[in-house]
Amino acid sequence: MQTVYILGGYQTDFARNWARENKHISAMMREAYEGSLAVTRIEPRDIQAAFVGNFAAELYCMQGHLGAFFVDFDPHFKGLATMRFEAACASGSLAILSAMAHLQAGLYDCIAVVGVEQMKTVSPAKGGDYLGTAAWYERESKNIEFPFPKLFGKLGDVYEARYGLDDTHLARISAINYANGKRNPNAQTRDWYMSYEHACQKGRYNTEVTGRIKVTDCSQVTDGAVCLYLASERFAAEYVQRTGQPLETMPRIRGWGHTTAPIEFAAKIAESEGQPYVLPWTRRAITDAFERAGIEACWQLDAIETHDCFTTSEYMAIDHFGLTEPGQSWRAIEEGVIDFGGRLPINPSGGLIGCGHPVGATGVRQLLDAYKQVTDTAGEYQVPGAAAVGTLNIGGSATSTVCFIVGR
Repeated sequence: MQTVYILGGYQTDFARNWARENKHISAMMREAYEGSLAVTRIEPRDIQAAFVGNFAAELYCMQGHLGAFFVDFDPHFKGLATMRFEAACASGSLAILSAMAHLQAGLYDCIAVVGVEQMKTVSPAKGGDYLGTAAWYERESKNIEFPFPKLFGKLGDVYEARYGLDDTHLARISAINYANGKRNPNAQTRDWYMSYEHACQKGRYNTEVTGRIKVTDCSQVTDGAVCLYLASERFAAEYVQRTGQPLETMPRIRGWGHTTAPIEFAAKIAESEGQPYVLPWTRRAITDAFERAGIEACWQLDAIETHDCFTTSEYMAIDHFGLTEPGQSWRAIEEGVIDFGGRLPINPSGGLIGCGHPVGATGVRQLLDAYKQVTDTAGEYQVPGAAAVGTLNIGGSATSTVCFIVGR
């Protein structure tokens, strides 16, 4: 099967509030696109299609048909093929998967993939209701305040019932991601205060959202866009001649996994009864990606960018990636395995908790950060010698799961 290469891209500053700047969601997309040209040396005439990942612009911005905005970015794009993809928080990864398929089929040679979400247009309560549409709204979200913290709080409850769970381990995950975010110049929380002690406490400065989920356990409400380029072998060979680098040093997508579980959280958990992994379909996406990449175990990776929409989802990812036996994620946390300087760092970018979570952009941002790691261009959050990075992007309550393995 034809190799798909990553040529780089650009991320907007996730700390910005675009509604306060009185800017439309298309302005965010344009900035990501224009920034990507500057850092990659891609030219508009190279781009043969543009795929957009977005969850809910119709709700947050009263705007659909986002792909059409890309056509306005350059005169070369009149008539350009564009598409928009939605799978809740995994929308960006679905855009990437479709771009891969089009490249491997020989339909295009260079595709711009844009992930975008503008979320700071409504109150937290209204935004929480919008996010609830990523679950089974009528059964799990309607008339429920902040449904997703409750759903991912239940994920922690399942771990506690099956294996035991100490919330101080969740606090440690939060503290690590905030600390990593301070290294990232585009992270939403780079100037925020955070410590492990703070994350352990409940009170005025760390309020309880629901059950075990406190504010520090939650990812951020974020405005952001990312634009990156995927290319066929043919175009990548031409591109490296332009940039003067060997083709073998260009990052490529070595493996991928994509699964869909039942949309209702209770159905997922009922399905996993008696199985070692709490979310077996998430585990399957990871092992499928490993198999396609020729990887036998997570220790062949140098870093992981995972979907820490809540600390409980990262806790899940630790054992589902195989850092520990099922139910023993706490061991990797206590032993410092996932720390920035640990054996297998998780979310060196800061992840969704530290960097930010513009829903439709997250999967694309993760892939861009994987690209940065394996090209040694991640700056202060560079993992030394990183040659292979895994990403895990989940939509809904782990309903849509996509895993990528990126390497040279």
